[in-house]
Amino acid sequence: MSIEEFPCLLPPTRGRRAGVRTIHALPQAELGTLGERIGATGAAFARDTGFQARPGELALIPGANGVAAAVLGVRTGADGGAADPFQFGGLAGSLPPGAWKIALPDGVAPATAVLGFCLGAYRMPAFGRAEASPPGKDIARLIVPAGGGAGAEVAHAIRLGRDLINTPPNLMGPAELARAARHMLNPLGARVETVKGRDLARAYPTIAHVGAGSARAPKVVIARWQGSAAGPDAPLLSLVGKGVCFDTGGYDLKQPSGMLRMKKDMGGAAVMLSLAHLILTRDLPIRLELRLGCVENSVSGEAMRPSDVVVTRSGLTVEIGNTDAEGRLVLCDLLTDACAAAPDLLIDAATLTGAARVALGPDLPALFSPDDAVAQAILEAGTAQCDPLWRLPLWDGYADWLRSPVADLNNVSAKPMAGSVTAALFLRNFVKTDVRWAHIDLYGWNDHYKPGRPEGGETPILRAVYASLLRILNVADRVSH
Repeated sequence: MSIEEFPCLLPPTRGRRAGVRTIHALPQAELGTLGERIGATGAAFARDTGFQARPGELALIPGANGVAAAVLGVRTGADGGAADPFQFGGLAGSLPPGAWKIALPDGVAPATAVLGFCLGAYRMPAFGRAEASPPGKDIARLIVPAGGGAGAEVAHAIRLGRDLINTPPNLMGPAELARAARHMLNPLGARVETVKGRDLARAYPTIAHVGAGSARAPKVVIARWQGSAAGPDAPLLSLVGKGVCFDTGGYDLKQPSGMLRMKKDMGGAAVMLSLAHLILTRDLPIRLELRLGCVENSVSGEAMRPSDVVVTRSGLTVEIGNTDAEGRLVLCDLLTDACAAAPDLLIDAATLTGAARVALGPDLPALFSPDDAVAQAILEAGTAQCDPLWRLPLWDGYADWLRSPVADLNNVSAKPMAGSVTAALFLRNFVKTDVRWAHIDLYGWNDHYKPGRPEGGETPILRAVYASLLRILNVADRVSH
């Protein structure tokens, strides 16, 4: 990946040219040193405007020819917490156009600043609407500091995921999502297979059942890759993503307000695909398998019905108690398939339940795992990366809520409680007990703007899970060396 792919970035060589202004990143504890950085007059101006160097607070310092410099309040890792990339998220939209370099304090990695700047510069694709100006024209552009390129790699992966989620559903069906996976991973050396038609119906019967109601046939994407330094005994990571490109709810039809954002129901697939892209970009010394269930849940004479019984890939039978609980049906056959390869770690991600959002809100994905060490590694990585998750229990006492009189399982609980827990318990039936597994129930959307997080599709957990992999699989990437 080249920084030229980001119109908001400039290569380090531009820092030696005239006309480059400086962003001074200033911890609140060092506010008294502001005069040493920008001069007494500039420091006095900042004080007079009420600048207190709160994280993300920006002061533009005037000079003879307009804005001469900028001061950004930051919280560093040394302040008692990890440096948050989103405190740099407001810069791209607030700085005057032109080239800028950044002076960072100890405790803030250059990659963190570049990541936050790029995420703040993200704009949703136009989808045919004319852009106000060409990319890179009349915008603030950050000169990438030494070590900052790693942040651009992460930002690129996140941007790819955001673009997928933000794409209108008429332009992002199962075939388009499968094509996007090929375009993202093939150039990086992955072997990408698409399973469809009769082959899909035989191998992934629950996905075929979910997709039966749509004219847009389901696809299963399977990508396999091995790092350049990974031998045959390298750890095997298996990723699984729910790719429901639009979810009407099926015959258990959603209310209009609940259906409005359902283009984001492929958010789990988008996140896993973006994570795979970052793994390949960084050339981790592992073996990787990625499985995406790409499908649309629609209504027609061919659609699945409440009370249908389907035989899963594992042989377990499932009664359809609710057609709007289709995500777990998409995942279950993929999990069975993934376990057959005996992965060292299996992680699935899905926009699975509204219950998780009721419990934790939009910003905290729910983490489930029977493995305490895996869960702890992901949680600690989330804290360190400012990409948090919250662990919920796989509570065995609720397992019998999934009983069915006509099948091994019902796809929904008999109780109107603990919906995210019972969904995770359902999935557990399809994971071998000797496989280290984590399930993540995420939202995949920003309801409103915050710096670095524009309204629209989002890829939470990507940074947390990536960082946790290095620890769980005991590998290092070229950035962490």
